[in-house]
Amino acid sequence: MMDYVNAFWVGGLICVIGQLLMSLTNMTPARILVTFVTAGCVLTALGLYKPIVEYAGAGATVPLTGFGYSLANGVIEQVAEKGAIGIFTGGVMATAGGIAAAVVFGFLVSVIFNPKVKK
Repeated sequence: MMDYVNAFWVGGLICVIGQLLMSLTNMTPARILVTFVTAGCVLTALGLYKPIVEYAGAGATVPLTGFGYSLANGVIEQVAEKGAIGIFTGGVMATAGGIAAAVVFGFLVSVIFNPKVKK
């Protein structure tokens, strides 16, 4: 039961940080997205994000910082296996499933629903 509670509060805290960035700064959602992914990469490189993932599970891997964590882990693993070429291939290989799912589901939603242009 505590796994669920820890995932909830850690994921919620990450979302609160995002909401505060939107409410208190002039940052656009796109910049916040990039900031979170970059923060996940940097925290992983510093060895700080893995303990958060071990503690909170999906509460730390589902938000955008978790995508940065996956990218960084993929690069670290591929560099260890294949050397410098892993810098370019590791992130893509580690996140290919999530990226493919986003493309497929984005396409399906665009086919099913009729988008409206904001005026």
